[in-house]
This record gives sequence, C-alpha cells and structure tokens, in this order.
Amino acid sequence: MILEGKKILIMGIRNKWSIAFGIAKSAYEKGAKLIFTYMGEENKDKIEELIAEFKGSKAYVLNGASEDDVVKEAFTKIKEENGKVDGIVHAIAHANPEELHNDFILTSKEGFSHACDVSSYSFVLVARMAKELDMLNEKASLVTLTYHGSTKVIDNYNVMGVAKAALEASVRYLAENLGREGIRVNAVSAGPIKTLSAKGIKDFGKVLTVIEEKAPLHQNVTTRSSRKCSNIFIKLNG
Repeated sequence: MILEGKKILIMGIRNKWSIAFGIAKSAYEKGAKLIFTYMGEENKDKIEELIAEFKGSKAYVLNGASEDDVVKEAFTKIKEENGKVDGIVHAIAHANPEELHNDFILTSKEGFSHACDVSSYSFVLVARMAKELDMLNEKASLVTLTYHGSTKVIDNYNVMGVAKAALEASVRYLAENLGREGIRVNAVSAGPIKTLSAKGIKDFGKVLTVIEEKAPLHQNVTTRSSRKCSNIFIKLNG
C-alpha cells in the first residue's frame, strides 16, 4: 500500500461525518498509521470508540489549538510516543454562532479574533511547533482545509470567510518558508459538506440545494469524496 509505514497526524476529528474522519479512513486504507488530536477530555471515550476501526491508532486531547503552550505540550508528547510524522492534517476551525447568523458588519472584535485565532493562527502555530520540535520527517506534508467563501461572498459564512482568507495567505507564506527544507504546505477546498460544523451556518441546506442544481455532476461533496485529500500525501511524498 502506498502509505505503508507513513505516520499521519490528523487534528480536529469530531465524529464520523467530519472531513477529518473521511481523510483518516482513506489514509488508513492506504496503509498509514494514524494519530489524532481532539478537543475535550470528556470526549475521550467517544473518540476512542470512533477511531477503533483504525487499528493501532492513538488519540491525544488538545484543548486550545491556538495556544502556544498547549500545542507544544501535546506535540512533545506525541513525538515522544510516536516519533516523527510524515504528514499533518489541520481540520480545525470555529466561529461564534452569532457571527454566522448576523450580518458581517455586526461582527464583534472578540468574534473576529476568535475565528482568526482558531481557524488561521492555529495552522501557523502547528507548523512552527512541528518544526521547532523536529517532528517532521523528510518530505513531510502539511495540509489544512479551506472553502470558497475565502474569495467570494457566501451568505452567512461571514467572519469565517475572512478567517479562511487569512488561512490561505498563511499557507502561501508557510509553503515558502518550509519549502526550503522540502516540506510541502497546502490547503484543500473540498466544497460544502454536511458536517456538524456546517450546521452552525444559517440556511446551509440552501447551499447544498444550489450545488445539486449547478454542479456538473449535480451532486454534493461527501466525506467519502473528500477522502481524496489523503492523495496529497501520496503525490507530495512520492
């Protein structure tokens, strides 16, 4: 299998409908060893049950993906117990519900900062901490998830669109910095997918309806089709 012997850290898994789970399933089927981070110690049993089908995988709690000390502590433990990794999938984003339900002009300073910290800065922090801790194998790949709302106005996406725009700019700068060492950095826009996070976007169902009407295949993206994201590791590490 093409990912045999590769170790991939997937950050932000929540449930079987999440994009992170779809990527994990694809990578596992191709032979990868999986490591996960999740939020909330109270979710430990649920997460362990969720990843049970990925034999040999491990999960670590990470309460604060945008907090330097928290990420450093988690990454230190992950490296100590698993060694270096070949890829990191950053599937972490969040905005306060009221910032997605109201007009963008009403975005609060706190809400703006929160969305950008969690959804954008966290990826920069992950990249920096992985490098500082010498956590990445040669030709490692870092991948994050973005969306069309970063460049176009999408109803009710609001501050998350701004955060994703910042994330994409960060990817370009990180790619330049880490590319000197042969490390790839990419963002993947899978399209609108019916996930738990997507439910926080007002009238999200209307977006899915439009996709079915307008897309060439007249169908929405699913976590199964988004599993193609794992092919990035194949192409970039090949």
